[in-house]
Amino acid sequence: MLKQHLQFKLSQKLSPQQIQLMKLIQLPTQAFEQRLKQELEENPALESGKEDNDRIDEDYDGFEDSGDADTISTDDINIDDYLSDDEVPDYRTQTSNYSPDDDEKSIPYASGISFNQYLLNQLNTIYLDDEEWAIAEFLVGSVDESGYIRRPLMDIMDDLAFTQNIYVEEEKIEAVLKTVQGLDPPGVAARSLGECLIIQLKRKEKTPSVELAIALLEKSFEQFTKKHYAKLIQKHQITEAELKDAITEIEKLNPKPGGSYAGNTRIIEHIVPDFSIRIVEGELELTLNGRNAPELHVSREYNNMLQGYKNAKEKSKSQKDTVLFIKQKLDAAKWFIDAIKQRQQTLFVTMNTIMNYQKEYFLTGDERKLRPMILKDIADQIGMDVSTVSRVANSKYVDTPYGTKLIKDFFSEAMKNVQGEDVSTKEIKKILETVIGEEEKKKPLTDDKLAKILKERGYPIARRTVAKYREQLGIPVARLRKQI
Repeated sequence: MLKQHLQFKLSQKLSPQQIQLMKLIQLPTQAFEQRLKQELEENPALESGKEDNDRIDEDYDGFEDSGDADTISTDDINIDDYLSDDEVPDYRTQTSNYSPDDDEKSIPYASGISFNQYLLNQLNTIYLDDEEWAIAEFLVGSVDESGYIRRPLMDIMDDLAFTQNIYVEEEKIEAVLKTVQGLDPPGVAARSLGECLIIQLKRKEKTPSVELAIALLEKSFEQFTKKHYAKLIQKHQITEAELKDAITEIEKLNPKPGGSYAGNTRIIEHIVPDFSIRIVEGELELTLNGRNAPELHVSREYNNMLQGYKNAKEKSKSQKDTVLFIKQKLDAAKWFIDAIKQRQQTLFVTMNTIMNYQKEYFLTGDERKLRPMILKDIADQIGMDVSTVSRVANSKYVDTPYGTKLIKDFFSEAMKNVQGEDVSTKEIKKILETVIGEEEKKKPLTDDKLAKILKERGYPIARRTVAKYREQLGIPVARLRKQI
């Protein structure tokens, strides 16, 4: 049975423009520049550089207020009046004068060979028969970016048989592996960390410390990694000073030989700060990176074309479609310019509020002066949604007198001290880091003792919380911090 009824419903939906604006706000500077470049390429009605924007906006507002596109394009338009009959090629009208500002500003990256090719080039200097060369080439191909071969030789033996039609024993592969392990950088093609360090030690000049270091790694690697120094001294019949010298030799080694290859062509990501904070006469001064505030304007040529088509006396269906296309492009250009301005304003207002909220920190650089601050604190002050503040904080950097910082790092939860005051978890982490830095390395403090010390200083937190903060700081457990 069919029924008809009226229903009132209140709903809130984001417009496509609002969604795009949120995406623009989230982009860091370099990604924003790419998005800007893409928009300039896709929309011919949008141009960069200085222009008389007031005149353009006045001309365009008349069309924007017209409401329906048909009020512009229903008249018969003679499109021939606006088509150029100039057949002079473009190159005849170009000038050979170029400004230094027109130079390509992109950063050039040097080309080079891959890490595996670098190893193969070294193999060419070593005499190997055809079978040995095929095995060595396969082993080099199995070396990862860190410089290790992570696969068992038995698996490599099977792969050689199935893919290369080479049937050899595991001993043969291991013999060729020794040759590959003689390549540079030292330690390459090792199957484990212990083997990597031993290979490097065997290339060094034979001294008592080096020989002892080799013995420690070959016979007591597990005890060495767990820093059971008393057991090592007893097992190898050595003094504490001798053990210390051997450990010093091991600490000089490179655990990731592949990372030392200077010929890699991996592009390094450069952080471009979105804001800059300076201290001027005891006051904080915030500036927005100029690359976040490009000069854009609506194309005067497109604007004039639309005006011309509107005033034309003759009209046609194709001309109506042309007018609609031009108007769509002008609408998109006008909106994009407005979105950029709104993005700049949102970024500046948000960062300015964060700067004033954390004023004591930005004036001193002391992380213990960081106030507890959550996204809602800033959102309430600027009258925006928490998600907007999150988009600004998660991907933006600020250049301060104390280095370039990720904005989200200024946010932290609050905890109560013994006086009942709210303190930042950042402050507690900084104190924890200081306490660990000042501990006696022969007897590092356990998490229980660290919790007790923090409680004595007025921060009553549990042992498991201390362990969580220690892990977030990248500090190992007491046993692994032990030194002799």
